[in-house]
Amino acid sequence: MTGAATASRISPTDTAQAARLALSARCTDGVTSTAAFFDWLAERQLHHAQKTERIPFGELDKWGFDPDTGDLGHTSGRFFSVQGLRVRSDFGAVPEWSQPIINQPEVGILGLAVREIDGVLHFLMQAKSEPGNVNGVQLSPTVQATRSNYTRVHGGSSVPYLDAFRTPEPGRVLADVLQSEQGSWFLRKRNRNMVVEVGPELQAGEDFCWLTLGQINALLRWENLVNMDARTVLSCLPDWDRVDGPGSSVHTGQEIRSWLTDRRVTHEVVTERLPLRAASGWRRTADAIAHEEGRFFSIVAVHVGSRSREVSSWTQPLLRPHGQGVAALLVKRVGGVLHALMHARVEPGFVDTVELGPTVQCVPDSHAHLAAADRPPHLDLVLGADRAHTLFDTVLSEEGGRFDQAQSRYMIVSVDDRVPVEENAAMRWLSPSQLEDLLKYSGQLNIQARTLVAALRTVR
Repeated sequence: MTGAATASRISPTDTAQAARLALSARCTDGVTSTAAFFDWLAERQLHHAQKTERIPFGELDKWGFDPDTGDLGHTSGRFFSVQGLRVRSDFGAVPEWSQPIINQPEVGILGLAVREIDGVLHFLMQAKSEPGNVNGVQLSPTVQATRSNYTRVHGGSSVPYLDAFRTPEPGRVLADVLQSEQGSWFLRKRNRNMVVEVGPELQAGEDFCWLTLGQINALLRWENLVNMDARTVLSCLPDWDRVDGPGSSVHTGQEIRSWLTDRRVTHEVVTERLPLRAASGWRRTADAIAHEEGRFFSIVAVHVGSRSREVSSWTQPLLRPHGQGVAALLVKRVGGVLHALMHARVEPGFVDTVELGPTVQCVPDSHAHLAAADRPPHLDLVLGADRAHTLFDTVLSEEGGRFDQAQSRYMIVSVDDRVPVEENAAMRWLSPSQLEDLLKYSGQLNIQARTLVAALRTVR
């Protein structure tokens, strides 16, 4: 049943800010033309040529396995470690399992600098290479750094533009919120997502480029170009095309908040850290930690040579998924407003048990052994969608600093009365304004959903 939306109070400042963002979103060329951008990107790809090679664990430098627990960590005790986790849950087809998980307790900074140039807001994007990227250089936020990076634990160079985000001027912050990362691969990992307006004193260095929001939105449709960290920060921007008022939402904001709270208290998820060597069903060889049935993911080791990173060469572990993921939103119009079917998902690494994810989020290869009834709902509908109903369909990379060759197919598929899609206990239709309201707070939308929110704003 369609309920009246609870209108949020929009201040004059918010309205002016939305108008500035809307203008930037309409500008498909800026101070850097799109042609000049691709020339710049090609040059940066050559400059940042990076060589990543698989190596045995025994060749890791300053990384090693704890003799008692088998945990894999750095000798400094910083960066991250790979530990074991036992999970018991009433969500999904498997009630109990053990797995390796990345424990990185540091909160990093993902920051986008925005500046008005010739009357139009431009965003300072960075050409950044990561060892796990399928194609080397991708477009990242202005600042993308863990605490270990910007405190220079590795002894490398300083992080450009960091001060704009550590000490932002009052009234210049467009977004500032802690957001989660992959809850199936990270243990309680969060980063500070920030958008800060700067003045003309901030100039673009050779690895940086000013782009309008319209240019960035167009680049989201290029495979493996806009990286995961840039996408999550973009999703935290205020919605420049917000629609409020009676009939603009299926459920009120209070109904959505109450439903999400209910899902969190309804599900029982018990996680227990355990020694990595005690993770049942996982085997360690000289060059990988892998599941005994070859599913899910492996932990591998790599050597990285780079002319352009904070240090010129290093070794590290990476998580390598087995198979390409699918993250898809089903959308439909209600009262003329596009709504997304969000799925309250349980993942063991979430701080708060449940976050809203896409309608479909899975690695199909990991579910191939399950009975049809246990396959993710709507997966076949999404994969079988025709071109006319597919609004967005792009393969994008996940975080290349911790994951090796991790890619997901991000999709937005429209449905209508010919293919009725009903809500259930775990799914609700949300409007874009409700998604924006939730994104002002930590732990509401997972990282796959945030990529799709950024994409959704390009198709309305």
